[in-house]
Amino acid sequence: MFVFFGLIFIALGILNLIKPDFAWYINEGWKVKGDSEPSEGYLLMTKFGGIVAIFVGIIFLLSGIFY
Repeated sequence: MFVFFGLIFIALGILNLIKPDFAWYINEGWKVKGDSEPSEGYLLMTKFGGIVAIFVGIIFLLSGIFY
């Protein structure tokens, strides 16, 4: 079970690193009419969250394999 959650965390972390604006479009973008983009701060924090998610995923993955 830890391996599955680890893979999910890693996949979401990679998605946040590669396409940080995707989370904004899912959460807020559909509410706004016209051209609107996420702020640089939002993109930076989303990338940081992606890095944290990857580390958490690696911990889950390793604990699932070696436990």
